[in-house]
Amino acid sequence: MKKQLIAAGAAATLLALTACGSSSYEATPLPTKPAPTTTTPGPAKPPVTCANPLASYAPEGALPAPDQLPAGSYLAKIKERGRLIAGVSADSLHLGSRNPITGTIEGFDIDMITAVAKALGVGVELRVISSPQRLPVIIDGSVDIVARNMTINCDRWTQIAFSAEYYRSGQKSLVPLDSGVKSLADLPKGTTICTPTGSTSYANLRKKFPELTAVTADTDGGCLELFQQGKAYGISGDDTVLAGDAAQDPYAEVIKGERFSDEPYGLGMSLKNRDFVQFVNSVLEQMKTDGRWKASYDKWFAADLGPAPAPPKAVYGR
Repeated sequence: MKKQLIAAGAAATLLALTACGSSSYEATPLPTKPAPTTTTPGPAKPPVTCANPLASYAPEGALPAPDQLPAGSYLAKIKERGRLIAGVSADSLHLGSRNPITGTIEGFDIDMITAVAKALGVGVELRVISSPQRLPVIIDGSVDIVARNMTINCDRWTQIAFSAEYYRSGQKSLVPLDSGVKSLADLPKGTTICTPTGSTSYANLRKKFPELTAVTADTDGGCLELFQQGKAYGISGDDTVLAGDAAQDPYAEVIKGERFSDEPYGLGMSLKNRDFVQFVNSVLEQMKTDGRWKASYDKWFAADLGPAPAPPKAVYGR
């Protein structure tokens, strides 16, 4: 895989999957929705149970063809619109990043979105979002789905729904190439380490290494920029993201052997759209069995993360 240099841009941009545009990787400003005109509470929502955060909604029956989507369903709404609206990253090499030659956003996460859109028989509209925007854009309906290396956990299940797990990452750390560091525990107290805002990486770092100073950036590229400017000694986050960072910076390396969390990725959707979650789970099941999941892994991760593992098995029962 060729090494790519992804530079952070200045202007926000809204991107279609096949469109070329500026080199910006900032989050798309999303319109502010007007405040509700009434304070009358609606019906109480049933509590979201979370005996197992990986448990999603089981598909019902075979995956319907694009011309056989149930009338009145959320699936039919997307089909009528003609495009799937997805929140993604544009600066996470291997996961979701802008190709500097074609101008399109590409990566493992994007392949998941593309497969869902193809199964629906629609196009794709990609909206670049920051890490802390992942839940809000689902809750307010700005996007249909988020594919942005998002960890499935119980707390997030109280706000959004997740697909079945589609990848198992883990938290590692990146440091200067000549540092000689074998563990973050080797670093002096107060050493500054960057993690994405609103991520599980931040909480994990604070818990595992409380003596270090954790700083944040809204995007993965933001942490890489702070590292390259010397404002952060290192970066801690998902191994998928750090592999992309190391591919862009020849003076950085990921600490080998020190992985201190499991990060199961899920595609995020609204709790209101159970039918859509079930449809997405059917698509993921097909990708895991027909070779498309492995082909995507081999294309984006194999060179830096090694041979493809077995795809994560779906867990249902919610």
